[in-house]
Amino acid sequence: MLTDMSTSRPGTPATAPATARRSHDDAPDTVELFTRLAALDDGPERDAVRDELVAAWLPMAHRIAGRFRDRGESVEDLRQVAALGLVKAVDRYDPSRGAFESYAVPTITGEVKRHFRDRMWALRVPRRVQELRNRVRVARRELTQNPGSPEPTVADLAAHTGLSEEDVAAGLEALESFSTLSLDAELSGGDDGYSLADTLGAADGSYDVVVDREAAKEGLRRLPERERAILYMRFFEDMTQSRIADRLGISQMHVSRLISRSCARVRDEALGSRRTGGAA
Repeated sequence: MLTDMSTSRPGTPATAPATARRSHDDAPDTVELFTRLAALDDGPERDAVRDELVAAWLPMAHRIAGRFRDRGESVEDLRQVAALGLVKAVDRYDPSRGAFESYAVPTITGEVKRHFRDRMWALRVPRRVQELRNRVRVARRELTQNPGSPEPTVADLAAHTGLSEEDVAAGLEALESFSTLSLDAELSGGDDGYSLADTLGAADGSYDVVVDREAAKEGLRRLPERERAILYMRFFEDMTQSRIADRLGISQMHVSRLISRSCARVRDEALGSRRTGGAA
């Protein structure tokens, strides 16, 4: 006779239903501890139970921290941040609202993400741009995971993520904003080497001269012809006041007074026009 293979042999455990939820190995049964914690007042006994709960769930916190490795932060620091999230989850958990794991996982994950958002960026980047960066980073990794895959274009990333090309460009730019270089950092490209600061231009003082000349232009036009001539000879031909006086047939003292009066008039008109423009 054929033996019915579906019949369980004595001593054989029943097969678990296919729909049973698989629990992680680092999800201990701490229902009684949480019930006890909720019933205790602040004090040494409650602190001891709290510490026991944190120690029991710490492996889960470390597992969550491991999801964020290779993002510019050490695993040890990520574990510390996840542990802080675990402590917050233990303190805020209400046993009447479901399983602790369902509450703790998003709490710990959110703490780690907040750490990256608030502490890891060298430049302050809007949250939306940070999210674009993450979507673009994941998409680029997915599109290049096969050996020999070409670097995806902006259009490829836009099609893969459903973002606009402008948003993809913003995400790509944010990829370069996560960390910064010191101005003293040496750059390759020569035997002697040079720093990043060597590639930066210096402020050009000539721009200030242009602004000043434009501001004084109208005031100069309103001066009498002789006073304009005196200023031209003094400041553009570099003539002394004595030479100007000899050319015009007036005293050097009079030339000095005319120069002072003309300069004051032009300066007052220039400053007055700036105030008027600012008020408008």
